[in-house]
Amino acid sequence: MLKGKKIILGITGSIAAYKAATLIRLLVKEGALVKVIVTPYAKEFITPVTLATLSKNTVLCDFFHHDDGAWNSHVELGLWADIMLIAPASANTIAKMATGVCDNLLLTTYLSMRCPVMIAPAMDCDMFQHPATVRNIETLKSFGNIFIEPASGELASGLQGKGRMEEPEIIVKQVEEFFKSRTILSGKKFLVTAGPTYEAIDPVRFIGNHSSGRMGYSIAETLAASGAKVTMISGPSPLKILHKNIEVIKVVSAEDMLKACVKHFKNVHAAVLSAAVADFTPATSSPEKIKKKGIPMNIALKPTADIAAMLGKLKTKNQLLVGFALETNDEINNAKKKLKEKNFDFIVLNSLNDEGAGFNCDTNKIIIIDRHNKIEKYGLKPKTEVARDIKNKIIHLLK
Repeated sequence: MLKGKKIILGITGSIAAYKAATLIRLLVKEGALVKVIVTPYAKEFITPVTLATLSKNTVLCDFFHHDDGAWNSHVELGLWADIMLIAPASANTIAKMATGVCDNLLLTTYLSMRCPVMIAPAMDCDMFQHPATVRNIETLKSFGNIFIEPASGELASGLQGKGRMEEPEIIVKQVEEFFKSRTILSGKKFLVTAGPTYEAIDPVRFIGNHSSGRMGYSIAETLAASGAKVTMISGPSPLKILHKNIEVIKVVSAEDMLKACVKHFKNVHAAVLSAAVADFTPATSSPEKIKKKGIPMNIALKPTADIAAMLGKLKTKNQLLVGFALETNDEINNAKKKLKEKNFDFIVLNSLNDEGAGFNCDTNKIIIIDRHNKIEKYGLKPKTEVARDIKNKIIHLLK
């Protein structure tokens, strides 16, 4: 799985740096190409000679060579790698990564990375549990970085607790699993809807909602990162898609989204309907801006087309359909009712009563209910992680 993979290994100032020697040896043994970047303090714990010998590459630390002034290009390093692995990652480096500080080559390279980044923390248990560290790790997770949880046990301080960098053998397995996950959905095609719809009152005004599209965009990116081809139908949203496996179709109204969904649904293996489609639209829309006349106005409304119900009727036995429910009361029962009525394979429920969930948040807290009424509850997480939970449920059902 790692043969020919290009890995940048970042090593920071931690006693766990001694494990980097074994980590490099195992990565190289599996066929990986490893370039090592160390922070200045990392050299106090393990020598560049050892790291260079094991990696078969010059160890990088400074922005330039002091003898001839040649530049170590963080930009080229960011383009070269298939993955960046920072192990060990000290509390200091994690804090700098979370706030964008780039006062050494490792941090500058991190900010230049176009590939995924995996981080293996190593620090004392009190440092690991400190609110500042917890906040910094959550920030980095929200950026899409992948964390390798530290182990518990005796620490360098003599204390017992969580903070030991995970063992090199386990880290290598997690790196292998990461690359394996990038191909697990190869050959699969997905439809994802995202964002709000705007229902025009006139050319200036509309009926809409507060959806930003973050959840749907995160789902599309996560599916594409696992090898899927994704057609994403998005209502108005300022968000951008970067993955080459995602085709974005921009729509405005519920009617626009319905037409696009019906057109593309027949060609996909699964659809995830995460868009916040307006339930009502004006019965008539003025072609010109309606002038304010100083008297109350009544706008006649009519229901929008039920996209989920339509796709539920069109779904074949070989297709998977995933729906969303945003509720404010009697959440479980309302979600179960919607699950059955729309012919979903599972529904993702979130409640506006949960702090940090819902519209315009970077986090979400979900409950997944499948057609067999199995209920799975998840804690509050960044939407990037919630998207992975949803993806994993899809993979399980597709198998």
